[in-house]
This record gives sequence, structure tokens and C-alpha cells, in this order.
Amino acid sequence: MTIVAESGPVSAPPRPAARALCPLPTAVDPMALALNENPFPPLPAVRTAMIESVQAANRYPEFLPETLRHLIADHLGVPDEQIVVGAGATGVLVQVMHAFTSPGDRVVLPVPTFEGYPIASAMTRLDVVKVPLLADGHHDLDAMAEAASGARLVVVCRPHNPTGTVESLGALEGFLSRLPSDTIVILDEAYVEFVAPQWRIDALALLERFPNVLVLRTFSKAYGLAGLRIGYAIGSWPLTAELWSMQLPFGIANIGLVAVDASYRAENQLRQRIRMITAERRNLRTRLRAMGVASIDGHANFVYLPGGDRPWHEVFDGADGVRVKHCADGGVRITVGGRSSTGAVLAALRRAER
Repeated sequence: MTIVAESGPVSAPPRPAARALCPLPTAVDPMALALNENPFPPLPAVRTAMIESVQAANRYPEFLPETLRHLIADHLGVPDEQIVVGAGATGVLVQVMHAFTSPGDRVVLPVPTFEGYPIASAMTRLDVVKVPLLADGHHDLDAMAEAASGARLVVVCRPHNPTGTVESLGALEGFLSRLPSDTIVILDEAYVEFVAPQWRIDALALLERFPNVLVLRTFSKAYGLAGLRIGYAIGSWPLTAELWSMQLPFGIANIGLVAVDASYRAENQLRQRIRMITAERRNLRTRLRAMGVASIDGHANFVYLPGGDRPWHEVFDGADGVRVKHCADGGVRITVGGRSSTGAVLAALRRAER
């Protein structure tokens, strides 16, 4: 067949070949150590609930995620009105920026940090004020407080991504006390489940004292549901009311709701998995230390090797399959996986020393 155009006959383009099925990532890839994913597939009860939910895939989810909101609020012991949900913690972050900022407003970020923050800031056309971390991987809270003058948003991660450090409650309270009451502080607790009890803080009590704080959490890390994209924020009613008014209709799939419900019911098994991950984190740091490799004492599901004289991009170049996160400051963040993942990391280091 030919198509006749004004300039003369033109041959019809060839028909595209049949489209192949989209390949899915394997559930357990011991070499995938760049995204801080949980190395385990969803818990058995969670998988069962997710499979059963597929039977209702022809039906819309709730217009607004009232049931999921209630589930999370009930689990935390707060009123439903203090919870807002979104497509992962990053989705909630974008909601926050849309709700409370205008183009040209300033946001204060520690650097390096989770790359979603500068991306979301660019999407919402915010001016980013970058405050470098201290040498030990902690936030420079004094410098951040000074930079926050006139800023609309300030971000603090606890544990921090990519270093895994946690700020003390006293330091955090002192920092918050120095900020204007109309400056919104995002306290990112994406990895809070991996923090040992002695390092935990009562974020809900913090919200009562500082109503300009929004606590950001996710089901992507400890809960192992990164592929479902479910995150939430806890905050004071004036902030969450504004966010809820902008909640995306039909924005949370039914499979996410049932997965969260099943995860909460399997909390004991979840805690066991968290203990396995934190134990392997200690093992990895111990083995690294025995090789003379310094790492920051982190509290998440990853280990951070600071930049310096050692060219980490040559050690972890991906040629052997080990995929880690290379950070802008020259450091490298390594997700904690299983014992085979630890072995692959150590083997890469040994090869680089030859």
C-alpha cells in the first residue's frame, strides 16, 4: 500500500513487530544494592492478600483513600485527620511542595541527600539552598538554621540518606526552636523502622510542640512494598487539612490498601526481617573495618563509605554485577542485602586491591 502526499507517493511505514512482554525485575537480586530496597519479597500473608486483590482489579479504589488513612492512623494512635497518603514518600513530598510553596520560594536541603528532593524542587520551581553535611555525615543544623531565614521549606532526614546518621532529640529540638513558625520542616523518616530503640524519638510528641513539622514515612523500605508506591505524612491538622484537600482522586490502588493491612497484621514477622537486615548491616561494617575500609555508623538499611582518596567508581564499576549508589560527594551508598550480597561487595574490594 502507498500513501499519496502532495509531494508524490510515499511508501507506508513498515508495521512494527509484535511487542514483547515487559520484563519484570527478579524478586531477589543480590547484586542490586543501589536503591535501598528490601532484599526480601513481601511476607507470605501479604503476597496472598495482594494476589486475592487482583480479582477486583476491574473496580476503582476508593475515591479518596479514607480506609488506608484510617488504617495508618489507627496503627499509629493518631486521629485520621493527621494522616495524608500518596504515591510513596516522594509523592507526598510533591503534594507538600504544591500545597505550600510558590515558584521562587526557597527550600533548604542538606547535601548530599535523597535525590528526590532536588528533583521535586525543580519540578515545583523552588530555589534550592544547599547546606553541606558535616565531616561525620551529620546535618550541619547551625548552618541550616541560618540558611532557613526566609525559606518556605527545610528538610531533615532521620536517618539521613545517604549517610544513615541520626540527630539527637536535643539537637533536633534546638534546631526547630530557631526556625520561624511559618517555615515548614519535613522530617523524613523513611528508614525509621531500622533505628534501634535507644536511638528512636517520639515524632508524634515532636509534632505537638512544633506544628510546622511534617513527618514523612513510606512502606517502600522496611515493609518491602517499593513497587506499590505507598507513602504517608503525619502532621498537625492545619497542614494535613490543606494536603487532604488536594488528595488525588482514585490515587491509591486497592492492592496497596490490602498490602498495608496484611503487613500490619504480620508485624511480628516484619520485625524479624528487620532484625535480619540490621544484623547483616553490622556484619558488613565489621568485615569492612577488618579490611581497613571506613564507613559511617549508620542506622538504616545501607552502609555509606565516604569519599576521599579512594576512587569508589573504580571499585564498584558494575562490571562484576554489583550495583551501588555513587553520590555526588564521591561517597558510595551500599544497600544491605543478604550474606551473598555482602560477599559480593567484599570481593569487589579485594579485586580492587590487587
